[in-house]
Amino acid sequence: MDGTTQFDDGFPSATLFSQGYSYTYDDVIFLPGYIDFPTDAVDLSTKLSRNISLSLPCVASPMDTVTESSMSAAMAALGGIGIIHSNNTPSQQASIVRSAKSHKIPFTADLIFLSPGDSIHSVDEFGSSPCVFVTESGTQGSKLLGVVSRSAWESLGNKEARVSDYMTKSPVSLPSSYNFEDVAGYLEAEKLEYVPLVNEEDGEVVNLVTSANVQTIKGFPKLGLPSLRPDGKFLVGAAIGTRESDKERLEQLVKAGINAVVIDSSQGYSLYQTDMIKFVKRTYPELDVIGGNVVTSYQARSLIQAGVDGLRVGMGSGSICTTQEVCAVGRGQATAVYKVSSVAHEEGVPVIADGGIKNSGHFVKALSLGASTVMMGSFLAGSSEAPGTYEYNKDGLRVKRYRGMGSLDAMTKGSDARYLGDTAKLKIAQGVAGTVKDKGSVLKFIPYTMQALKQGFQDIGVSSIQSAHQHLRSGKLRLEVRTGAAQTEGGVQEGGAHGLVSYEKGKYF
Repeated sequence: MDGTTQFDDGFPSATLFSQGYSYTYDDVIFLPGYIDFPTDAVDLSTKLSRNISLSLPCVASPMDTVTESSMSAAMAALGGIGIIHSNNTPSQQASIVRSAKSHKIPFTADLIFLSPGDSIHSVDEFGSSPCVFVTESGTQGSKLLGVVSRSAWESLGNKEARVSDYMTKSPVSLPSSYNFEDVAGYLEAEKLEYVPLVNEEDGEVVNLVTSANVQTIKGFPKLGLPSLRPDGKFLVGAAIGTRESDKERLEQLVKAGINAVVIDSSQGYSLYQTDMIKFVKRTYPELDVIGGNVVTSYQARSLIQAGVDGLRVGMGSGSICTTQEVCAVGRGQATAVYKVSSVAHEEGVPVIADGGIKNSGHFVKALSLGASTVMMGSFLAGSSEAPGTYEYNKDGLRVKRYRGMGSLDAMTKGSDARYLGDTAKLKIAQGVAGTVKDKGSVLKFIPYTMQALKQGFQDIGVSSIQSAHQHLRSGKLRLEVRTGAAQTEGGVQEGGAHGLVSYEKGKYF
């Protein structure tokens, strides 16, 4: 093939998306391209916003059952980024940001703190931790005085004794600036079960690493280039709303060190959002601001004119979002990503495809249709790094809670402001709450998903996200619409895979 062959199969994107239909990812399929490079040559580096680069196109959604410090640390370690949700107080959100940015390793532990006068009456007070920390005030933010290991407490005769009577004083610790290899090497050399990591500036305990953690992470796929700022700290983003009080929230987040702020609204084409964007750019000109959500060209142009550095695309496409059903407003995600990215590309504004991601093929479609990154909610929910504790449902499955930010469950915590409904007397849900099964660690399944993404790019003949965008706009990338029967033929639908009575669908090995 000499590169001049005329294509007769399929349609260029401009033709397909100008016919008045609203397409989802499953509605469209790419035709194969010419392969002249190995899978490992595919480059997934990209832009989150005008000034922030990532080595992987992965963004954790600002949802209170998806992204807090553990998820943010893991995503940054992988080469993506987490956006901390705002369904909490400003001080709580800022604390989560500081926690995520204080780490150099790809996970954060649940730390337990007691004051010197406290007693431990039950082993349950340790939770899943091998120890508890004793500080002056019994909180994380005060001076560390000692540590009580689970084994020491279990061998204690008088369980009513104060922890100050038997704690280990001046416990061994390491600086939080140590990377994973440094910590793992220290634990092995000293034959320790665990070691706390402390902030070098104020001595605050910020994490706990156990030998079991080390062995688990060593079994995961090799991590890529982490998302770091010049100061060596993880990249972390945070969400805010459009209310006057969010300006004070933003001030705390900037002091905590955020690298990007997402204006979090289900419908971003509003006076409230454009005013907030202008405020952020005027007050913090070095901070990248991401606007949205949008699904149309005119929405995108409005926010670009207001000064955004990135756009978040999607309305009603998430698995727990019911906006299209309840409000009859939105757009199919494939069409939305293509239309918005076509406008944003002209202004050099990267696009985040937010919602509707169920498999690696959806990554391929989102990025090939013009997005620079993909935001994940349900795809990450139920993982080890997602907030919340595991429980077992009536069928014996290990699950975690997952809810849409438009669910009544989340709205009671304050997320109704995202839907411009915080002053309304009646609350109308635009999302649902439920559970998702245990997916294990994102440190394991995201690398495999990225490998599948590389293979998808290879099949359509593009070796990078930038190359995919060039093929899209030149018309070299060819698409077709799939009928219902074609979708059944191309994937697993209810009733079995291609007529099989039973089957196993593995994600990776």
